[in-house]
Amino acid sequence: MTREEVSVICKAMSDPNRLKIIEMLTQGEKCGCSLLDALQVTQPTLSHHMKVLGDCGLTASRKEGKWNYYTINCDKFKEFKEYISGISCCDTAIDACCCGK
Repeated sequence: MTREEVSVICKAMSDPNRLKIIEMLTQGEKCGCSLLDALQVTQPTLSHHMKVLGDCGLTASRKEGKWNYYTINCDKFKEFKEYISGISCCDTAIDACCCGK
């Protein structure tokens, strides 16, 4: 995963509603109606949030009747988590501090 991809994902998840959506989707597929109820936002606002999350690759959707059903893209989310977990703070008890202290 590139820094640019990570940056876009971080920007997407910087909104509290989008972060809540990601948290909800980690529990499984959700209907747009469930997300609307949980977030207490309008349908256009939910659509905007889902577009942002979809554009960065974190979510996927499928249409059934008049509703969209959303899932988290586990492969992309795992890549993101691996990238973030590779960034660490120095532990002065083990190594010299990366900050020069």
